Amino acid sequence: MSEAKEPVILSPEKIPQHADDTDVLVDKIIGMVKGYSPNANTDMIYVAYKLAKSAHSHQFRRSGAPYIEHPVQLAYIAAQLSLDATAISAALLHDVVEDTPYTYENIETIFGKSVAELVDGVTKLRKIKYNTREEQQVENLRKMFLAMAKDIRVVIIKLIDRLHNMRTLNFMPRAKQLLISKETLDVYAPLAHRLGMSKIKIELEDLALKYLDPVAYEEIRQSINQKKDEREKYIRDIMDVLREKLDQMDIKSQVTGRAKHFYSIFRKMYTQNKTIDELYDLFAVRIIVDTVADCYAVLGMVHDLYTPVPMRFKDYIAMPKPNMYQSLHTTVIGPNGTPFEIQIRTWEMHRIAENGIAAHWKYKEGISGKTDMDSKLEWVRQLLDTQTNIIDTDDFFNTLKFDLFEEEVFVFTPQGKVISLPAKSTVIDFAFAIHSEVGYKMSGAKVNGKIVPNNYMVQNGEIVEILTANTHGPSRDWLKICRTSQAKNKINQWFKRERRDENIEHGKELIERELRRIGNTHEQLFKQEWIAILLRRYGFQSIDDLYASVGYGGLTAQKVVFRLRDEWTKLNKNLEAKKNLEAVYNEESKTVQAEPAKRHASSKGIVVKDIDNCLVRLARCCNPVAGDDIVGFITKGRGVSVHRRDCPNMNPQSMSEEDKGRFIDVWWDDERSTSYIANLQVEAPDIDGILLEITNILSSLKIPFKSVNAYVNKKGIAIIQIGVEIRNTSDLALLKKKIVQIQGVTSVTRLQN
Repeated sequence: MSEAKEPVILSPEKIPQHADDTDVLVDKIIGMVKGYSPNANTDMIYVAYKLAKSAHSHQFRRSGAPYIEHPVQLAYIAAQLSLDATAISAALLHDVVEDTPYTYENIETIFGKSVAELVDGVTKLRKIKYNTREEQQVENLRKMFLAMAKDIRVVIIKLIDRLHNMRTLNFMPRAKQLLISKETLDVYAPLAHRLGMSKIKIELEDLALKYLDPVAYEEIRQSINQKKDEREKYIRDIMDVLREKLDQMDIKSQVTGRAKHFYSIFRKMYTQNKTIDELYDLFAVRIIVDTVADCYAVLGMVHDLYTPVPMRFKDYIAMPKPNMYQSLHTTVIGPNGTPFEIQIRTWEMHRIAENGIAAHWKYKEGISGKTDMDSKLEWVRQLLDTQTNIIDTDDFFNTLKFDLFEEEVFVFTPQGKVISLPAKSTVIDFAFAIHSEVGYKMSGAKVNGKIVPNNYMVQNGEIVEILTANTHGPSRDWLKICRTSQAKNKINQWFKRERRDENIEHGKELIERELRRIGNTHEQLFKQEWIAILLRRYGFQSIDDLYASVGYGGLTAQKVVFRLRDEWTKLNKNLEAKKNLEAVYNEESKTVQAEPAKRHASSKGIVVKDIDNCLVRLARCCNPVAGDDIVGFITKGRGVSVHRRDCPNMNPQSMSEEDKGRFIDVWWDDERSTSYIANLQVEAPDIDGILLEITNILSSLKIPFKSVNAYVNKKGIAIIQIGVEIRNTSDLALLKKKIVQIQGVTSVTRLQN
């Protein structure tokens, strides 16, 4: 058996729980660092600890424990990952600038620029006021990714920070547990996976599941524990057979068995619609050897010993994952007919599989210049390259989710080079993944020798050839087709560089179009003082810079107009009623029940009787969706407001005679495909697990999730209010039917607003 040691992340119960123990633990951390990096500046670690302990001396965690325990525990995990003294010092200081009087300049003066930049990279943005929590979250992520562009250790510290916060989440209020756990599952666990840090990823996923669906978590835990003895004997017998065969082959190895982690089992149960007893591949055997040649020799032995399951072999050694993961995976039929997975890898592969980017020694030994790891992290730089041009926070998060969290596909160039892309990527994305100049000159594409359209989505194993022409250039339509932020960013850069005048005019046109859509005029919103606020916010020097940014896609027209309209609303805050119902029609209409004549529909999918090209608004008080019985109300200045016929605001008995005359017939245009916002209220005995089930249902129905609010009312009933984007009442009925089938849900009602 090989003498190499398996990397282990410290389990929570082994971490000292009292501040008096932190001195001892820091001494241990320093000893560990000296062990793997004898020339490390451990004095810096000690000084960082003393400063952090002093700065946090009057602060406490939710648990009541002294705050210093948190940064010290982070430093300990960092040492377990063999991070360098700079990163460990930054872990100790990571909350000092955010929560104490110390400044970035103080940290830089004492510890140097590297430590200060790491601390700054993990410090949240709190001095800026944001309109929503989502906007603040996106801006904090943006800041972290920008810092990550300079130094990958920023995100490692951030992941360690999130890991410890999840370990101590039991002290937080229930609403906070749900919020943090969902963010962990949506952002931090996929990020750990993309960086190859599987141990942290697995623990984050399991802890998130524990809080999002404690019932499912406990069910899986009990089920695994009930069959623990039987399963362990079965695994032991298999491992004994494998060890005997490996000894006969004279291959030094380590053979271990493990149950798959809880969240992985939960996902299988949900996606395959099975109970835990119906799942077969709940455990895996891992064989670690010294060389790549040994890996393939062991694979041959395994397939001689057990029958392999067709289509369940993956060679990640020949074709590593983008997160640097390498291993051979094969599923075989065990002695009792039960399939199980075997993973075969070398010790170096195992070290990287467990700790990913943290296993790299560039920072541990102070290596400078370009290394092999730099090329393996090219996806990070490609992702971060979008930051300089994506100004809109919604666009940032959408591209981040696609680039970071989508599954990968592997396709080939005609020369045999493997290109990794997010699933659903098009041939345009492939072209820009090869090189920006290839993308700019692209005139067409072939897949497996056949011409394909530009919106063709590449599949695993396909050979893609990009056809080019020197006279070609990207089209704006490509921005609607391509999926990756790399391609979108390069196309936007091309238009930004080559077509400034065109961008300015295009930006003006988009803004004017948006103004017409919402019923405002240029004169109303484009006040000099409001423009100045906008230019400062986005860092533009002139109004033409703003127009150009909108023109090439760096900023959306909707965002510009929204900001200006926000200022306009503040100015008119005492005229709220007038703002919502201002004059545009002087004629009065009476409600007439007649068969609707065919007319042109508005952009909202509404036909207004006897009026073409009319400004139409869907009333926010009742949020009508296609299929609802609706009525139109002629407003003063905002066109026709469309309400559900049962909307309380449309009760004629509460209206003046003048307002009663403003009703007009409207109906849905069946030929238009438009989406609408609907709000539902779900009631249950408790919140546990319900929110996660709803999220999974929305995902399976491909219904976008727009908003959520969860709380427990005075009667102790859990209330979950969600906003969703649907096409019609049929979609809404199906969604309500699915949600009401969730165990524990007592009612699902549609809200007026």
